[in-house]
Amino acid sequence: METEVSAPRDDRSRLPVAFAAGAGVVLLLLGALLLVMRTMKSHEPAAGVRLPFATAEQEYTGHIHFMNIQLAKATNMLNQEFTYVSGVVSNDGVRTIRGLEVTLEFRDPFDQVVLRETERLIGAGAVPLGGGARRDFQVTLEHVPAEWNQQYPAIHVTGLVLD
Repeated sequence: METEVSAPRDDRSRLPVAFAAGAGVVLLLLGALLLVMRTMKSHEPAAGVRLPFATAEQEYTGHIHFMNIQLAKATNMLNQEFTYVSGVVSNDGVRTIRGLEVTLEFRDPFDQVVLRETERLIGAGAVPLGGGARRDFQVTLEHVPAEWNQQYPAIHVTGLVLD
């Protein structure tokens, strides 16, 4: 009686294939993460491009008001914490606002600025804010320092395009 003895399989030949497949999955996940992070920064102004803020724009800021400011925190599936600042911006003047850039300042218990973030609330593709009009806004911040005093941030107009 002859018995057939099978040769042991060489599992080592499968190792490079498994490693390559794992590396491919990791690269896809990193690419998806980068894409998500880029889309979350959609409110940020283009690097180095600021809206004008000359004398006429500075004088008009007295007609721009921020109301009903609210703060919220959320954590995503990657355990990253985000802080949301939302509210209503009001144009109490007669001119139309085509572009609006603001700077938010978060302070510590000693009244020192721990975070200064510039955001564009009304950009090139947005519907202009006419005289007497109001609009909701929301700003998403990826990281607010732990030293923050948990108070509402100061909101200053730092760029303005008027009609």
